[in-house]
Amino acid sequence: MFDKGEHGSYNFALMSVTLPPVLDAWRMVSSQRHFEGTLPLAAMPRLKQSLMDVDGECHYELDFGRHPLGHNVLQVRVKAALPLQCQRSLERFLYSVSVDQSLGLIRDEAQEAALPEGMEAVLIGDDGELHPADLIEDELLLALPVVPINPDAPELSPEWAAELDEPEDKPNPFAALAALKDRK
Repeated sequence: MFDKGEHGSYNFALMSVTLPPVLDAWRMVSSQRHFEGTLPLAAMPRLKQSLMDVDGECHYELDFGRHPLGHNVLQVRVKAALPLQCQRSLERFLYSVSVDQSLGLIRDEAQEAALPEGMEAVLIGDDGELHPADLIEDELLLALPVVPINPDAPELSPEWAAELDEPEDKPNPFAALAALKDRK
């Protein structure tokens, strides 16, 4: 059992182990397991589609335990610098992501209503099968901005819009047709 610490996070048993591709969430909760490490961005097929390139990695911490109210909890912390394309300058920039999410591990959808406010539900089968790398990738996908804009990119100059608004003295392409019509 663990309680919220002074910084609002839960205190978990400290034990870092290499992240397996599949684990039993219920066993991890009962043993209050802690996983910490890095994953390459190149190993995340769904995230790769949104990135400009796959250089880099993310640092993760996964803590399994029980909430003071008795809920099975997975605390997910992920930090990464994601290479995105700025939609203002069309140049590559690193978007800093820091996720700290409490996930309530539930066996059926009816349990979701009992979760504390701010805790997201993750439906886990009776077999407890959980793919932790997929969960980390999900959190990174959710952290992506809808329209990535580098805060250091220069502001667009409004001069280009004024140039488009000014009418140019171009000949009317239909003037020749009008002249032919008038001849009849």
